[in-house]
Amino acid sequence: MLRDDPSRSGDAVEELLRYLSISNSGVFRFPKQDLEFCGEHIPAGSTVVISLPAVNWDEQHRPGPGVLDLTRPRSPHLAFGHGVHQCLGRQPARMELTVGYTELLRRLPNLRLAIPTEEVPLRMDMITYGVYSLPIIWDAA
Repeated sequence: MLRDDPSRSGDAVEELLRYLSISNSGVFRFPKQDLEFCGEHIPAGSTVVISLPAVNWDEQHRPGPGVLDLTRPRSPHLAFGHGVHQCLGRQPARMELTVGYTELLRRLPNLRLAIPTEEVPLRMDMITYGVYSLPIIWDAA
């Protein structure tokens, strides 16, 4: 799809960021006063851990969040945090990903995985997501 329409790269990057957030570690918050949230009592001073991947996959905010859909309209996500806690490098990262995918597919139009997608070994046991290896092949133009 992105080879046929590179203008969709920005939307695809946002969906990739939403689908597989950069970090799987939680965000810690510490309420200053007792509060109720979704029927749960949270005492002041307690530690609240917010899972960014869980928030980005919340069905109340988007239909079918467990599906990677590169045609999905852009919607807010927390891959880079939120508010004053947002990553300062979020805009350069978005630009690098958008330009990188666009140019990679333009320069190597026959690029493809050398193994089935489900066999790509995901790195999910570290603080940031990724893959252990990504075997690819392409035909010379």
